[in-house]
Amino acid sequence: MSSLFFDLDGTLTDPKAGIISSVHYALDKLGIAERPDDLDWVIGPPLQESFALIVGKDRAEEGVLAYREHYSVTGLYENVVYAGIEQLLAELKATGHPLYVATSKPHVFANPILERFGLAGYFDAVFGAELDGTRGNKADLLAYALKHTSADAATSIMLGDRKHDILGAKANGMKTISLLWGYGSRQEFEAAETDQIVASVDELREVLL
Repeated sequence: MSSLFFDLDGTLTDPKAGIISSVHYALDKLGIAERPDDLDWVIGPPLQESFALIVGKDRAEEGVLAYREHYSVTGLYENVVYAGIEQLLAELKATGHPLYVATSKPHVFANPILERFGLAGYFDAVFGAELDGTRGNKADLLAYALKHTSADAATSIMLGDRKHDILGAKANGMKTISLLWGYGSRQEFEAAETDQIVASVDELREVLL
């Protein structure tokens, strides 16, 4: 039975409202008036990388700290579980698949989100980054998760919505399924050479069950 590692943002939940509002809060605090009209691309990659692109490497850490002032109180709960996800998780759990979360988001935020939205009970363990950025890279995170779960990489699948999920999984010898309902594109997935692309939760159910 395959061990399934799910990304969080853009995979299990749509975090757009909370992430974008927190980015705007951070930019206001840093006194930056000019900002991209489209910030959807910040959803998924490690936060430090995104802020380095928005405000420059010299102010990236300052931006992250400001972001977390808002996100830790309000932003993390401005979130919606994708339709059909909870039912799918229940079905996968019932069939015996080991289920894990592997997110670049710090685990101190990931765990409360999963608890708040009733998803925590479906997962055997939750793996996320540390606040200092440790294991923010998906390859490092998945290496850590595989070691601590004793899951066989060859029969494990990483499910996510960005290229970082694909590249991190490939670095560890895992299979990948890329999900079009999140924030990545078919072009992004194909360029990263994912193993499979699915467009809906129903299609994912057919693939996994």
